[in-house]
Amino acid sequence: MNSKINFEILFKTLSYLVVFCGFLSLWVSKGVGLISTVLFITVLVSAWLLEDSKRQISERIGTVSIIIVIPLFYISWKYKLIGAGTNETVIVGMLGRMILILASIKLLQKKTNKDWIFLYLISFFEVLLAAGLSISPFYLASFVLYLLVTICAIILFEIRKTSRTIKENSQITDRTQYSQTRLWQLPVISVWLLILLVVFALPMFFVLPRVSSGRLGNNSGKLLSMTGFSDSVRLGAIGSLKQSDETVMRVRLDKSGENNSGNLYWRGVALDSFDDKVWSKSKPDYKEPYIKGEKDFFLIDYSSGKENVTIQTVYLEPIDTPVLFTLARPVAIQGNFQILFKDSEGAINFNRSGYDRMSYKAYSDRSLPDKNKLKADNLAYPEEYKHYLQVPEDIDPRIAQLATQITEKYDDRYDKAKAIEKYLQTQFGYTLELKAGGDQPLADFLFNVREGHCEYFATAMAIMLRTQGIATRIVNGFQQGEYNETADVYVVKQKNAHSWVEVYFPGENDWVTFDPTPFAGQNDGAATGGGVIGTLNNYLEALETFWVQYFVAFDNQEQRSLFRSAKSSFSDYQGKISAWLTETKTHLADWWKEVRGDKGLQASAVAVAYGIGYILAAVLGIVFIVWLSRKIIKLAIWRNIFAWLKYKNEKTIVEFYERMQKVLASKGLVRQSHQTPLEFAFALDIPEAVKITEKYNRVRFGEKDLSRDEVQEIESWLEKIKNGNIIE
Repeated sequence: MNSKINFEILFKTLSYLVVFCGFLSLWVSKGVGLISTVLFITVLVSAWLLEDSKRQISERIGTVSIIIVIPLFYISWKYKLIGAGTNETVIVGMLGRMILILASIKLLQKKTNKDWIFLYLISFFEVLLAAGLSISPFYLASFVLYLLVTICAIILFEIRKTSRTIKENSQITDRTQYSQTRLWQLPVISVWLLILLVVFALPMFFVLPRVSSGRLGNNSGKLLSMTGFSDSVRLGAIGSLKQSDETVMRVRLDKSGENNSGNLYWRGVALDSFDDKVWSKSKPDYKEPYIKGEKDFFLIDYSSGKENVTIQTVYLEPIDTPVLFTLARPVAIQGNFQILFKDSEGAINFNRSGYDRMSYKAYSDRSLPDKNKLKADNLAYPEEYKHYLQVPEDIDPRIAQLATQITEKYDDRYDKAKAIEKYLQTQFGYTLELKAGGDQPLADFLFNVREGHCEYFATAMAIMLRTQGIATRIVNGFQQGEYNETADVYVVKQKNAHSWVEVYFPGENDWVTFDPTPFAGQNDGAATGGGVIGTLNNYLEALETFWVQYFVAFDNQEQRSLFRSAKSSFSDYQGKISAWLTETKTHLADWWKEVRGDKGLQASAVAVAYGIGYILAAVLGIVFIVWLSRKIIKLAIWRNIFAWLKYKNEKTIVEFYERMQKVLASKGLVRQSHQTPLEFAFALDIPEAVKITEKYNRVRFGEKDLSRDEVQEIESWLEKIKNGNIIE
């Protein structure tokens, strides 16, 4: 009975592991809270301890409990008796709790085959629900573990079910021969099945078209709150964003033909109107539409040259703003959008629907006018740019006086802007605490508090320049973020939120970036921690980036990018082969000219000698390779490996006996038609032949498998017969 007991324990252990792996997927995806986790683990352990005892609940009680639970959850959701938040979050929470309760009921009751199947299905639904919550690569690990354990459990379930059916039909009263089942092979079989699933599934995943991206995760049904990027921003709003460590986007730059030195600013929205407390757009309803052109491109502007264009691949998290973040002056956008809009200040917007993560490519012209040209730009502003000079009517007069004092030594707009930028960077402190206030927080910041965060510095510079007749606006976006060398991406988080200033130069018709924030507030979090922890975090972030790029946000745009990359690699190899063939053809043509005597008799003789030498070297090389291959093939290690891999399939069909007959036949010993195998072996008077024949009879007629040790013994006996001096 011991083998049967071991089989049952293994089956139930794997079945419980299936249930646990389904729960683990939910836990990794943050689909269950601490209380639910503790309660379910308690139920799981209790059910295992109560297994096959009288204290398990009956099937009738379990069924009634399930019938009661499902309507209760529906009523609770329908009349909002439980849960808070959006409809989506309530549904997700309700489904998670209901699935765990149903699984708990089934775990605690006496189980038939139908109950085990029910538990397998419950765990499958848990994995599906987790897939809608997570972008973590740890979900992938839990999913692979779930597949492996589930395959093992289903195989054992079928073995168990079939064995019981045979026993019932044949009315066998003794124990079922579970020992004949090679249970140690179960993990091997499961791993191979899992590998086959992956091999067949991966090509389909990368080839099948996508209609949307990011369906594997929806940030628990919520959008990241980005209050600093609406059409109006109150002073102090970005300070709260900079306290958050939530990831906003990951950006990969194409470095080809482009110098990426200097700080990077991911531009979001630009604001032109200020009323002492709030920045807003003077034309909030203006939106210029752009329709998709060839290759999913939206042409936004024209670039000054291909060498000045920086390509950014952006993987954007679900955020509560319709803004696409790019480097300054985007000229084209490529992505899964039906239509894009550009507002009056150059911000790119899209129609958000749902909670999708998305990816897109942005092409930005980062070329800047020459500094000398900016210094010489003294043209008057066109009428449509005069609103960039407006200041609040009740502005504190000390602001204009301070600006005049700082810029009085300079005549051009560029130098004045640089002077105010330097003054704010060096004479003020940086802090995230909201200290400036009152009816005029800007004046309070400049003359009383003298420290603040980026919004105050950008506002101060913009307004001070406007008092000097220089057109400005502020821009809200993000600093470059943390560069992850392993993943080759910039990881931009909410704490990297930033504000800076753009100054307009009419002669160059260009907006130029200035950043007056002290260096303590620039590139906040741009460098990752060092040491073992920093390295580990880099690898984890790289893993998550890979997961987001190729699974979460893998849409038809990423498919085309992957195909273009594969096509480019194939073209490169094709070009290299073509170049090698062309070069070889040229060398052969030159050699043939020398052989013909075009360069004289001596050159012809040398060329012929070289040709003979190359031919001899090639022939000798081929002969050596053939000789070496035969030697390698004859090595005993290959026979041992072959025997180890094929002992079950080939040795059990008596292939080894046929090999012995061939060896003996080569020595003139052939079995007569009237001799049985054992009579022939005894007639030979060779102990090894007798032993091999006995093994043959056991396998051929006794239907017994050979052990690995027996296979090795047979190989050694065959070797002795082959090398022995046998006289007929």
